Amino acid sequence: MRKALLFFFATYWYSTVFAQNLYDPDHIPVIKITFNDSNWNMRLDSLKAAGAKDRLNATVEIDGQVFKEVGVRYKGNSSYKNPRKRNKAKLPFNLKANYTDKDQRFPGGYETLKLSNVFMDPSFVREYLSYEIARKYMPAPRCNFARVYVNGEYIGLYNNTQSVDGKFLEDTFGKSEGTFFKCDPEWEDVRSPPANCKEGEYSSLFYIGDDPKCYAGWYEVESKDEQQGWKDLVGLSKTLNQRPENIESVLNVDMTLWMHAFNHVLVNLDSYTGRFSHNFYLYKTPDGLLTPLIWDLNISFGGFRLDGEKQGELTNEELQQFSLFVHFKNKNPKRPLITNVLANPLWRKVYIGHCRTILQENFANGEYLRMAENMQALIREDVKADPNRLYPFEDFEKNLRTSTEVGNTTSIGIEELMKARTEFLLKHPLFNGKNPVVSSVQNSVAGTKVTITARVTDGVKVWLMYRSNQAEPFRMAEVFDDGQHADGAAADGTWGIAVEKTTGLQYYLIVEGDRLAVCSPERASYEFYEIK
Repeated sequence: MRKALLFFFATYWYSTVFAQNLYDPDHIPVIKITFNDSNWNMRLDSLKAAGAKDRLNATVEIDGQVFKEVGVRYKGNSSYKNPRKRNKAKLPFNLKANYTDKDQRFPGGYETLKLSNVFMDPSFVREYLSYEIARKYMPAPRCNFARVYVNGEYIGLYNNTQSVDGKFLEDTFGKSEGTFFKCDPEWEDVRSPPANCKEGEYSSLFYIGDDPKCYAGWYEVESKDEQQGWKDLVGLSKTLNQRPENIESVLNVDMTLWMHAFNHVLVNLDSYTGRFSHNFYLYKTPDGLLTPLIWDLNISFGGFRLDGEKQGELTNEELQQFSLFVHFKNKNPKRPLITNVLANPLWRKVYIGHCRTILQENFANGEYLRMAENMQALIREDVKADPNRLYPFEDFEKNLRTSTEVGNTTSIGIEELMKARTEFLLKHPLFNGKNPVVSSVQNSVAGTKVTITARVTDGVKVWLMYRSNQAEPFRMAEVFDDGQHADGAAADGTWGIAVEKTTGLQYYLIVEGDRLAVCSPERASYEFYEIK
């Protein structure tokens, strides 16, 4: 037995992406966009105002490599509208390599580049830092920075974030076919639903009817088979709201718990958790389950202050003490992906355990601050030289530590938020007491059976999650003392179970305590044990 050190879908991901420089965190690519049309900015504005998906052709040069007839458009909502109203030149871009030439790709085989203008983040590192943390626990894009020029003029330093598209899906899951949704509406094109639809709320997966047209204003289908896509989305919504006890048959519950844990610990409210219940994708993975994928983290770490419960913005103290159970406490029916999933006692314990893991691995040890300081050191001179940065350089120097003003609101300092938040959460009763401890996870093979054992202390129940390969969901089996009795742990704390051996058996353990559950490996199901 050996512990799988690579994530369960990441072998091809790492071998491909790390061989390229486009998203390496210590590399700042130079991206030069050249339009033939001198009125390029006005034309891009017109396309954006019309809500059109059309693009303007340009020649794009990336670190000296030239790409012809690349399709360019502006992207974003507030990050576009707010700077444009103030006549700022630094607007966010979306570049499509295969807009005209269907076979053309950017370095590394990427189809699309998404260049963000670091809106609402004087520190410059919220998006980078958030994705670095997220990828420890769930599928998430890579992110770094790029120096961007347009028609020979240096525009400034941009976030360069990997697109969640067919390339991402292929690298991450080994396939890109199947149901794929962007759960974030085109706000300029939100349409009123038909009269037969119930009243919903944004991309919250609230069930509003069987007619796909009920959902068309809030979800964007990106898979080729649109009919099957809508069928899957409506089916997920109906099951989640009306038969939540069956949700494991259509939803990757563990990845959902990791997404909720990430959003709550990092106070990422421009997400499913917050006011607008958006900024995530859903993809039907090879195991047949719809899996959420997070997106758009530029105002994570309290950069967005609306949680969908309180009227008005949260204060700094409310951000620091933000509840891990927002919407769940009030049984908010319009947030079923939180309310109905966490209603399951075991899943709720696993969620609390995931929150604790994120807290311990990134914040209690100060790791987040080290990563942020290293990135700020790398980009400091570029930020200083940025002719169109949206906020003063002094705010870049301050905002990692303390609050700064951004327009009509305040951007809380990342350390100011997370130092107090870490102290607050570490004292939380759910994290304290006799939490389970797992050690000495082993397996032995005899004939067609594999016996899995573990030393467990302070565990109430132990569960084995296992599968034969990535094309099937994890199955659950209760583990008893040495797999022989159903009366709790043995005196020596050894728990065990025997299951049928299959080639490439993958598994992890869930150990319930009285307050929370811990997994082994701790980042399961994103990491797991494997028997070759």
